[in-house]
Amino acid sequence: MKRRSAFAVCINNRGYPASLEAGKLYRVIPDPEATKHGYVRVVDESGEDYAYSSERFFPLEIPKGLKRALRVAPANRALQRTADSRGRRRARGLSGTHLAPRGRR
Repeated sequence: MKRRSAFAVCINNRGYPASLEAGKLYRVIPDPEATKHGYVRVVDESGEDYAYSSERFFPLEIPKGLKRALRVAPANRALQRTADSRGRRRARGLSGTHLAPRGRR
């Protein structure tokens, strides 16, 4: 998955139907450690950020204007605050295909 992508579409929710919706756009949280291991960190349906296999997502390059609109949309404000606060912390080791949110390991 490209590092620059701020959004990705879920293309495979097998095993996680309550957490991911196939065809839905998800905000990607930068996580270099997860990326090194083939994972992408997204804010899923729980409102928490989790690392999933990058094979479950298709990265999208979104025009700057739309990216700004998505980040400030009322439904995304709480997710943005959650993602921003978690995005500042570094991942500490990875295991499995669905990882606990940071701070809950």
